[in-house]
Amino acid sequence: MADPKYKRVLLKLSGETFLGKREYGIDPEFCQWLAREIIKAKESGTQIAIVVGGGNIFRGNSAEENGLERTVGDYIGMLATIMNSLALQAALEKENQPTRVLSAIDIKDVCEPYVRRRAIRHMEKGRVVIFAGGTGNPFFTTDSAAALRALETECEIILKATKVDGVYDKDPQKNPGAKKFESLTFAEAIANKEIEIMDNSALSLCMDHKIPIVVFDIAKENNIQKAVTGEKIGTLIS
Repeated sequence: MADPKYKRVLLKLSGETFLGKREYGIDPEFCQWLAREIIKAKESGTQIAIVVGGGNIFRGNSAEENGLERTVGDYIGMLATIMNSLALQAALEKENQPTRVLSAIDIKDVCEPYVRRRAIRHMEKGRVVIFAGGTGNPFFTTDSAAALRALETECEIILKATKVDGVYDKDPQKNPGAKKFESLTFAEAIANKEIEIMDNSALSLCMDHKIPIVVFDIAKENNIQKAVTGEKIGTLIS
C-alpha cells in the first residue's frame, strides 16, 4: 500500500453523490460502497474530514425561485446536509470505522456541535469527521463550508468529488469534444465562467491560503485512495 502524501485531507461530497442510482434521496447501497472507499483511503494513513452537500434532498437557492424565502430555504438545505451526514456515518460505522458528525447547527440529539479543536482531536484519534450544516449561515454554499473547515482544521488539500473525471472547458456529458484540463491556476478557474468547480468565494479562500483542490470522479473505484497518496488523477487547481 502506498504511503499517503497528505497527513490530513478534506473530502467534499455533493448531495448528488448520495443519489447513487436513484433520482431523489439517498441510495443506501451506493452509500455503503462510498464508505468502503473512504476507509480504504484512510487506511493509507491519512486523516479524513468530510463536508457534504444536501442537493439530493433540498436546494436553498432553487427554493427561492419557487417563492420560498432564501434564508428559510438555506436553513432547510443545511438540515438536508445533516441527513446525508448521518447516513454516511451509519455506513462508515457499519464497516467498523469510528465516525463523528459535527454540525454547525446545534442539534445535539443526533450529532455533536462543531468545535474546531474537538474536530482535530477526533481525527488524531483515528475517527472520520463529517462536518454537517454547512457554515451554519444562509447565503453560503457547502463549497464555502469545505474551504472554511479545511482551513480551520489544517487540511493540506481539498478533494472535490464529482460525476466526471476532472474539469473540462465545457460540460463533457453534453459536449463529446470537451477538453479536459490537467491543471488550472485559481485565477484561471475563477476567471472562466464556463467552468463550474466551486463558487468563487470558496475558490478565493483556497487561493488566498494556498490550499490546492483536486477535482476527480467519485464513482471510480480507489480514486479517493489514489488522491490521498498523490497519484495523478482528475484536475489539480493550485
